[in-house]
Amino acid sequence: MPSFDIAAGPDLMGELTAISIAAAGDIALWPGGGGVRIKADGSPVTKADEAADLAVRNGLARLFPDLPIVSEEQAERKNTGMKSASYLLVDPLDGTRDFIAGRDEYTVNIGLISDGRPILGIVAAPALGLIWRGIVGRGAERLEFSSGRALTPEPIRTRSRPDGELIVMVSRSHLDVPTRTYVERLPRARCIACGSSMKFCRLAEGVADHYPRLGPTRDWDVAAGHAVLLAAGGAVTEPDGAALVYGTPELRIPAFLAWGDPAPSKETPAAGC
Repeated sequence: MPSFDIAAGPDLMGELTAISIAAAGDIALWPGGGGVRIKADGSPVTKADEAADLAVRNGLARLFPDLPIVSEEQAERKNTGMKSASYLLVDPLDGTRDFIAGRDEYTVNIGLISDGRPILGIVAAPALGLIWRGIVGRGAERLEFSSGRALTPEPIRTRSRPDGELIVMVSRSHLDVPTRTYVERLPRARCIACGSSMKFCRLAEGVADHYPRLGPTRDWDVAAGHAVLLAAGGAVTEPDGAALVYGTPELRIPAFLAWGDPAPSKETPAAGC
């Protein structure tokens, strides 16, 4: 039952950042994806996904030889329910549909789970040259990267819920009916559609307020962004306020609400987006 010492986090963050940049470089070698295959769950996967997956898993195995690694591209071939106290969750190319469509909204996600909670996350946006990263309880940062090198990071922090317009991030590809209905009842909301876990990062850096997802998603889609947002001062819960449960046999998150302000004011719902 391997565990992880959070005190080691800051020393490893630079190496984890380098792994995400290496994966971004491998994605760039496959413009357009290099061919598309449809997985059993109906989602697309490309040569770029597979190249990034290999880069991340090899790098993580070197850094964390004793920790299990659960990657989206390997999970479809394995029984992935987790019993280890600590393990890594990887989505090597989150937002494959956006990547195939030529949009910039795709990311490399690396999250560390300990005792069922995300405690560290890195989200790299290769097309934008941006990385968001954080350790829960120790803060979050945003940094640029170029030519395979990371530049100086700057601290980021969520903002308080505004009295006026509420900026709500919604999925570009997975905006289901329950989520749409929920958003339409939010007061004074302005929606911004975005792909991948970048939505968590916009909350973490204080340019948006809320990200609801009332349809199911998978652990690796959420963990890294969840950790970054927590580190920046935000919150992610089930719709009833309970903590998200990671590591179920299906590695599935039924629904969640992410907030920049962890204690938003209570208002009577009104027409929104």
